[in-house]
Amino acid sequence: MDNNDALQVWNECLSFIKDNIKPQAFKTWFVPIKPIKLVGNSLTIQVPSRFFYEWLEEHYIKILRVALVKVLGEDAKLIYDVKMENTYSSKKAHTVKIPSSNRKPLYSQGITVPLDIDKRELRNPFVIPGIQKVKIESQLNPNYNFDNFIEGDSNRLARSAGIAVANKPGGTSFNPLLIYGGVGLGKTHLAHAIGVSVKDKYPEKTVLYISTELFIQQYIDSVKNNTRNDFIHFYQMIDVLIVDDVQFLSGKKGTQDVFFHIFNHLHQNGKQVILTSDKAPVDMQDMEQRLLSRFKWGLSAELQAPDYETRISILQNKLYRDGVEMPEEIIEYIAKNIKANVRELEGVLISMIAQSSFNKREFTLHLAKQIVNKFIKNTKKEVSIDYIQKVVSKYFEMDVSTLQSKTRKRDIVQARQLAMYFAKRLTKASLASIGSQIGSRDHATVLHACKTVNNLTETDRQFRLYVEELTKKLTM
Repeated sequence: MDNNDALQVWNECLSFIKDNIKPQAFKTWFVPIKPIKLVGNSLTIQVPSRFFYEWLEEHYIKILRVALVKVLGEDAKLIYDVKMENTYSSKKAHTVKIPSSNRKPLYSQGITVPLDIDKRELRNPFVIPGIQKVKIESQLNPNYNFDNFIEGDSNRLARSAGIAVANKPGGTSFNPLLIYGGVGLGKTHLAHAIGVSVKDKYPEKTVLYISTELFIQQYIDSVKNNTRNDFIHFYQMIDVLIVDDVQFLSGKKGTQDVFFHIFNHLHQNGKQVILTSDKAPVDMQDMEQRLLSRFKWGLSAELQAPDYETRISILQNKLYRDGVEMPEEIIEYIAKNIKANVRELEGVLISMIAQSSFNKREFTLHLAKQIVNKFIKNTKKEVSIDYIQKVVSKYFEMDVSTLQSKTRKRDIVQARQLAMYFAKRLTKASLASIGSQIGSRDHATVLHACKTVNNLTETDRQFRLYVEELTKKLTM
């Protein structure tokens, strides 16, 4: 079949995928893909890098499988054609068979790597080259502002520093401003709020919010297209640069290097840099020291879990904004029982409102108890990578240093792979961060470990027992 058939099949797949993932994820991970050919039920797609291919397999293989089965049937196959510069490799195909409901996908070794190089026209990450920088979209969410970021003892320093930066970007000692803390405490909200306030006070300033994940992908594209200098120049034009989840730079040497040069230029020219992270600079693993030292130049402000009074205020503010009235005793009950983070507080409130609306039920303490109990039960316990390594090492009666060693002994390799598997499953850490903390491996090794554990769990009864027992130890 010709390329038109491949394009038609891929467009049908995209139509399904687009309806089931976030717009930004679709734009980042599916728009760059090119359908190459369709032979029988085998669709070949071209992706721009090995990293891109690995990201698809890690995060989107399930939705790809559903989409292809929907269009091509149960025997559908997907073949990746990875286009890389200056790469000389054998023409082996990496094939993902789309299985029927009672089978797991099968993987062959290698990836197709053609020798031709795609010489596409240079484009900046967000704008067409040549347009004025005032046209750069800030990527900010106006719903995240200081008005609905409730102040309390847990966040007062960070919020106050954020307001100071917004009033005088680049003109305070808080440069960079690094906001760090656990999941759901408001790091992204506060970062957006600073940017929104700057745009309001200084409309002429160029403000840009970017997730580290997207920044990394843009850098990979710039290397592939031989436009690295243009990429750097684009970011050096920004007046206020906000980078979310900067810990994901861990283990990515090339991206760290380019970010170092961008950071230096902005700082030396009085521009403001705002960073968010799930940990303080001192706790960041596999990050260049020269970059960590820059992170420490300004202020590192921690967001902690909100106290009881702050939780009450957050709930009251949310209800006020939504135009909903709720008895005080219910608000107090929720605040007393949901303590971890703001996201969980608002989640319970949304569930309460939804239940009341859909089932035409009044707000009652009984309903609140039902939802809170269910919410707490369904909230996964997050453990650290260090804890996982200790539990796995103890289970297999070895030291953590042995688990992290370079040895290729089968029992140690399997223990290491299990530690990586559980780190991926039970923490929010990136593959690169997991690899760097478990024996200084790269993200590809972690990805391979997770696939190996999944395959062995299906085929090896003893290995499946390991997984079940370790799951109990780590989650109970």
